[in-house]
Amino acid sequence: MKKIFIFNAFFMLLLVKSFSQVHQIPDILKSSSGEQIISVKQWEQSRRPELQALIEHEMYGKVPGNLKISSVKILDEDQNAMNGKAIRKQVQLTFKGNQKELSFEMLMYLPKGKKSYPTFLGYNFSGNHTIDADTNIHIAKEWNGKAKERGVESANWPVESIIASGCGVATIYYWDIAPDRNDFSIGIYPLLYTLGQVQPASDEWGSLAAWAWGLSRALDYLKSDKQVDGKKVVVIGHSRLGKAALWAGANDQRFAGVISSCSGCCGASISYGKEGETITKVNARFPRWTCGNFKKYTDHEDQLPFDQHMVLAMVAPRPLYVASASEDAWADPKNEFKSAFLATEVYKLYGLKGIDKNIFPALNSPLGSTVSYHIREGKHDILAYDWNQYIAFAKNYVK
Repeated sequence: MKKIFIFNAFFMLLLVKSFSQVHQIPDILKSSSGEQIISVKQWEQSRRPELQALIEHEMYGKVPGNLKISSVKILDEDQNAMNGKAIRKQVQLTFKGNQKELSFEMLMYLPKGKKSYPTFLGYNFSGNHTIDADTNIHIAKEWNGKAKERGVESANWPVESIIASGCGVATIYYWDIAPDRNDFSIGIYPLLYTLGQVQPASDEWGSLAAWAWGLSRALDYLKSDKQVDGKKVVVIGHSRLGKAALWAGANDQRFAGVISSCSGCCGASISYGKEGETITKVNARFPRWTCGNFKKYTDHEDQLPFDQHMVLAMVAPRPLYVASASEDAWADPKNEFKSAFLATEVYKLYGLKGIDKNIFPALNSPLGSTVSYHIREGKHDILAYDWNQYIAFAKNYVK
């Protein structure tokens, strides 16, 4: 009996050890060949490219071509917007491919009398006209029925406060780039299809990568606009648009900083052991967000060869801010924090500070430096409190 007990105990120990190894979060500083990454040179020349290729192939999907801006049209420019405090511009960017054309409008508010300042670039959920009650903002095309009222998202976009801080803001309606439904016949996709293709291949872009592509094309324009400091554009996003902002910032190193608000699964949050929204749930509800290759991880999240802290680390050495909300269990704040903490290891290679201790912070108590984090009291949202932290962060760390 004693021998049986010892055998069973030993067998259980092996099982526990095996299980823990399977579910171990991938080491950000160890290459696929087992090489330990101890220098910036190793990171930039070996590990970062390796991770970028892996994550693109397995999760977000590659952009299957190169489309540059075909034409730019300034639709509106007011040098005395917001009672003379700001410049308002509405710019149309057009792209052409496969005898098709795609255009989207970017709304910009810029501080007057400033020559060098951070500009926040991000998508909005319901149309440019919803971020502010300004009646001069063009009503966006509504893809799902009647357009929403002006200014209904103004609480999420405190434009006057952003301008008063000396920063600028630029935004785009995300549906104008790619639809947020399982429809690959519209948006940017058809402009890059091969003959007879009707949807992306298994290793080609899902909508997160398509939206990230759109943010980079908006940056192309902003870097050409003499009223904007193109070296200080910070990409920002909330929820699913935070997922897209992170991938845009990870891929496009021209962004001066990256901000993620409540982006959760496929965004800032570690997937291993995640609560709330999981890969399996994302693949079931939003299969369009990621490439076909990612579907093999449905119910097999423990087999992921990467995790989201690696996406965050690809932002290094540029400033990174991750934010959560206390009632947002779906996004899993603790795993968002863990991701920022683990990504800090790469920032240390550059001699930069981030989240130094794996101790979850108190509510409304921001911490960190080049990598920063806070958890705000309340629901899944992006509010004035969040923006106050982002503005201070951008002004302190975006140089």
